Amino acid sequence: MTSALLIIDVQHGMCAGEYVAHDAERVIERINTVSAKARAAGVPVVFIQHDEDDGPLRLDSPGWQLATGLNVQAADLRVRKRTSSSFHDTNLHALLRERGVKRVVACGLQSEYCVDSTVRSAVQHGYDVTLVSDAHSTFDNAVLSAAQISAHENATLNGFGCGDKRVNLSAAADVAFD
Repeated sequence: MTSALLIIDVQHGMCAGEYVAHDAERVIERINTVSAKARAAGVPVVFIQHDEDDGPLRLDSPGWQLATGLNVQAADLRVRKRTSSSFHDTNLHALLRERGVKRVVACGLQSEYCVDSTVRSAVQHGYDVTLVSDAHSTFDNAVLSAAQISAHENATLNGFGCGDKRVNLSAAADVAFD
């Protein structure tokens, strides 16, 4: 099975300054661990960047840039998106199909929005998914802490499926690529 690593919305505007996702520094460290494994296995690494008309993720603004500390290589791929799902109105599906990808490994920000939407959409597009359980995060909301939200997403998405495609969880240290 051919894999790809999707690093979703790990951008400066959500990792520094006014808006900092819970445990962002350690999440970035774990993402770097997984991306090093992917590159060593010859697996495509895809950085997905959200952009919006206003706010911290405005296209080409400092907040839109990939977060400081991420290990980014020249051969890595980039996809821009404007909605929660990395597949909606983007070239991601075509990019993955061109490379024969059958499984995606997903991590990034925000657990309950873009990570959730992308993982569910990936399964619906015919990919098996490994969600890196300790390499996604979000922000506290009025009801739950960020840690609770991420834990809830792990519990909710683990085993989610469409047809014979499923989501499985793996800690960053245990992620393996074919």
